[in-house]
Amino acid sequence: MHASRQKQIQKQKPNILFILADDMGSWALGCAGNPEIRTPNLDRLAAEGMRFDHFFCTSPVCSPARASILTGRMPSQHGVHDWISSGNVDRDALSEELRRHPALAGEQTAAAYLAGIPAYTELLADAGYACALSGKWHLGNSVVPQKGFERWFTIARGGCSYMKPDIVEDGEVRIADGYITDMITDHALTFMDELAGQEAPFYLGVHYTAPHSPWDRSEHPESYVRLYDDCLFESVPDLPMHPNQIPSAPRGEGERRKELLQGYYASVTAMDEGIGQLLDRLEAHGLKEETLVVFMGDNGMNMGHHGVWGKGNATFPLNMYDTSVLVPAIFAYPGVIPPGSLCSELLSQYDIFPTLLDVCGLPNPEASRLPGQSFRKLLQGEAGSGREDVVIYDEYGPVRMIRTEDWKYVHRYPYGPHELYDLRRDPGEEVNLASEASCADVMEALQRRLGEWFASYVVPELDGRVAPVTGYGQRMPMRPGITEGAAFEPLPGKE
Repeated sequence: MHASRQKQIQKQKPNILFILADDMGSWALGCAGNPEIRTPNLDRLAAEGMRFDHFFCTSPVCSPARASILTGRMPSQHGVHDWISSGNVDRDALSEELRRHPALAGEQTAAAYLAGIPAYTELLADAGYACALSGKWHLGNSVVPQKGFERWFTIARGGCSYMKPDIVEDGEVRIADGYITDMITDHALTFMDELAGQEAPFYLGVHYTAPHSPWDRSEHPESYVRLYDDCLFESVPDLPMHPNQIPSAPRGEGERRKELLQGYYASVTAMDEGIGQLLDRLEAHGLKEETLVVFMGDNGMNMGHHGVWGKGNATFPLNMYDTSVLVPAIFAYPGVIPPGSLCSELLSQYDIFPTLLDVCGLPNPEASRLPGQSFRKLLQGEAGSGREDVVIYDEYGPVRMIRTEDWKYVHRYPYGPHELYDLRRDPGEEVNLASEASCADVMEALQRRLGEWFASYVVPELDGRVAPVTGYGQRMPMRPGITEGAAFEPLPGKE
């Protein structure tokens, strides 16, 4: 591409196509070295752009991670500390039939969990962007378009049946007939057709529920499931069940292991097919060179890794294994991002907010309050780009993590157990060195750094360190006057 054309593209405010997967491990990509899973369109996107192999979520569960992507804040700054179990829809506004539906049984009063907290989509809308959402929201009050979005097709709750999903369309909740992955793709294509004809730049969020459970064969089209009938699933470890696996998490033992993995892989491939349609439609509209395409997962996923089936809340105590906190991430923008490139710098979802604004040439009025920084220069292929000594921080309620290139330390408030891993010698996080006297100095330094960093960003009334987060869900926003226990689901049998 001529230098003049590249400069022209860089001066424009690009369209943004942001594709978000649900519970997709960073290992579940052909271009990431998995020889068994079929992801030709994501592999194609990686060949056209930059793939990151050390991109971390801010919390290894959906709602907190999604809130952090949008707001650039840690959970202890935005107050969403667990997946939202209630407050997605207003039960009183549902029809009598829907109130009786088991999928919506736990819903009470709709609550906007991010009320008053700026999202980058709001800043984009203020700058003239037309914003559309097709797919999962799961940040409260799903019926009402929020955060700068004008076009809105979403899921009533968070997870849903693939074949009988509870959806929100035109301000109404209903149970639909159809494969939700295809429905999300179809609405996104319609939105793209509408937005492509406008002069204003657009932001199109496409939030798939795939590859979140359920993974039963009946939940996915046979054409995708049959692709893996003869798969040996050697790309995933077959280990004894983790001793801390919670009873409600999937249990992939014996024949059930293949059933779960077949459904998981099939759901990824079905999503990949939809992504291919989106990329083709973008090109058909002549918008490929004017659009930043982002693909990302909300959190990591274990499908037998470490003997765990699930993410951070698949175990209790909650876990911070790399397979739970690493997410797939691919960015493509012709003429700006070098094609076929790989970046191994440590990055976090809290870096998304400043980066997207920077790529769009917009100011960041929240910069002084946010922990992240722009990695635009990395996207342009400038190695290092002033990001020396980058450290990644994660939290899930009272569990916090600090990770450098060499070490990971996990601190569980108030009493532990804590974990320390030497990642150079033990990249699989198999040997916990927290009780080793020879590592005491390293552990003390990481613990101090972890505490100081969080102290500089935490909003005291939203501090997850003292919140009784169990991994079984958040009932309502953390607000003054609400006791911490009332906001979160208790452990089964403990209420």
